[in-house]
Amino acid sequence: MRAISLLISAVTLASPGCQPEPAPSPPPAPPEAASDQGLAAFETVYSVLQHPRCLNCHPAGDRPLQHDDSRPHGMNVLRGPDDAGHPALKCSACHQQANQGLAHLPPGNPAGWRLAPREMAFEGRSPRALALQLKDPAQSHMTLEASIAHVRDDALVGWGWDPGPGRAAVPVPRAELVAAFQTWVEAGAPVPADEEEAR
Repeated sequence: MRAISLLISAVTLASPGCQPEPAPSPPPAPPEAASDQGLAAFETVYSVLQHPRCLNCHPAGDRPLQHDDSRPHGMNVLRGPDDAGHPALKCSACHQQANQGLAHLPPGNPAGWRLAPREMAFEGRSPRALALQLKDPAQSHMTLEASIAHVRDDALVGWGWDPGPGRAAVPVPRAELVAAFQTWVEAGAPVPADEEEAR
């Protein structure tokens, strides 16, 4: 009888429905090579986000920046409560739906003109600070996947490659930026070391 009981127990334990569910294994950390590749890709992302065409609409304060030297916007233009200009001087008062045909005239875009929210400032950010900001939805206002779509599809972002006469376009092709952003994210969005840590 004991042998039969042991045999029944063994058969029961061997039955597929009686096996305990294995604990899910944690996702593997990106290999070091992928992390290095991601950090190299982020250098491209960072260089574009620090270019005046991006930086000028992502200021740290309440004044937009302008020109290729990212100087504070003239005429005391201010952010305003909706990031589209102070009620007395909205961005749309000067920035129309398209670029003007001459240099030094206000640029335009069919998507409209506005500043990025204050939390999305690029001005003054180190590579490490900017990477951490992009990874934090509370600051970036979007997921990393949405950020990729933003740089790939948004019309106002696209203006950086067609800024009109008298302004330097972003030198990195847009498709190259998107690919670099994608590579960084797929590598686990590694964060550059702080400059002090790197010394």
